[in-house]
Amino acid sequence: MILSGLEIKKLIGKEIFINPFSPDQLNPNSYNLKLHHELLVYEDAVLDMKKNNPVRKLTIPEEGLVLEPHKLYLGRTVETIKSEFYVPKLEGRSSIGRLGIVVHLTAGLGNIGSTGHWTLEITCVQPVRIYPNVAICQIYFHEIKGDYVSYISDKYHHEDIQPSQIFQELMKA
Repeated sequence: MILSGLEIKKLIGKEIFINPFSPDQLNPNSYNLKLHHELLVYEDAVLDMKKNNPVRKLTIPEEGLVLEPHKLYLGRTVETIKSEFYVPKLEGRSSIGRLGIVVHLTAGLGNIGSTGHWTLEITCVQPVRIYPNVAICQIYFHEIKGDYVSYISDKYHHEDIQPSQIFQELMKA
């Protein structure tokens, strides 16, 4: 079951933590998250899953930054999210999608107990200017059924944008 916006608001600071929280970003069954002003782009034209691929940091100025098609931009939310009681799910906003911006390619499902900023995998189908602090995506919360173990990995628990860490798993294999 998905929590309503009013239920999310009621649980803020108790079972759901969104920092900073603003009632203006609340929707009927989700909460809008804003885009931070920094992005990462991979430096190499070909990425290798078994390597820590180098990245370059970009800053989105107040006057905006034009995203290029066929390029992956890693961003993050301004807000940090945490819940030990509900499973967070991230989706793009329809207003953003209608501009041809894809906010997350595959990683929309969060783990119960994880905490931090969400890294966004941003692409676009045509050039489009984006701005910092725009409400770019939305998060909603599912109830979980049955016993579970909270997320305990620190692989992606950082304040900064996190590029892929799959190489760590492949090095162990």
